[in-house]
Amino acid sequence: MYIRKHTIFPEEFPESWASDWGEDEFGLWMAFTYKGVRQAFRWCEPGTFLMGSPPDEPERSGDELQHEVTLAKGFWIADTTVTQALWTVVMGNNPSVFKDEERPVENVSWEDAQTFIAKMNGLKAELKLCLPSEAQWEYACRAGSTMPFSWGDQIDSSLVNFDGNHPYNKGSPSQYRKQTVAVKELPCNDWGLYQMHGNVREWCQDCFENYPAELVIDPQGSESGNSRVLRGGSWFDMGMRCRSANRLLHGPSRRSGTGFRLARGH
Repeated sequence: MYIRKHTIFPEEFPESWASDWGEDEFGLWMAFTYKGVRQAFRWCEPGTFLMGSPPDEPERSGDELQHEVTLAKGFWIADTTVTQALWTVVMGNNPSVFKDEERPVENVSWEDAQTFIAKMNGLKAELKLCLPSEAQWEYACRAGSTMPFSWGDQIDSSLVNFDGNHPYNKGSPSQYRKQTVAVKELPCNDWGLYQMHGNVREWCQDCFENYPAELVIDPQGSESGNSRVLRGGSWFDMGMRCRSANRLLHGPSRRSGTGFRLARGH
């Protein structure tokens, strides 16, 4: 059984906003509850990792230059994407096509995500909610792995909700569900984070830009640009789009098949 052992801990645990908290085989967690809807966060301690993909990774794209990244500060990231239940109690509507409280909210733009975050922070400022940076997202997705996926070099539909008719790197075809599934229906990675591969594409905070070749510390991405970064792939994407290193870029108003995962700033 996998047991995660932290070596660097948050400055404060639990924090005043937490409705519940604890430690399990995946490490430390805290959660908030708003109008009966709960969202948990996982602690990601500082670390250095290789962001992007190696030149020999099958089906990679040219914008995935592998480079060393150091995240000098630990951060908290949600264990799931924002559910329809949470979106609805905060925003009073539900834009999703595949309606179910425990499925991810989808068809939300980067701008919509910012509106949601601003509203939540307005209700409880100490939450300090934000979108993860692209580097934080990939660090959390990989959960220590250097392979195309957090589980290794291959996936199927028992692990990832994607278009199984188009498997990764000559893999065997598997189920194509043609819709989202509940945010915890499929297995989590080794850091307790669910469906960072597939289900819905996830907005990051960053504007899209090319990676540097040298080591970078706490990259935030450009503050200006016409495109924002999406990560993780979706229920309608082929296997290669669900890789840890895969990057998509779209304008901040795009809403097709997109959701988001919360993080916490400093």
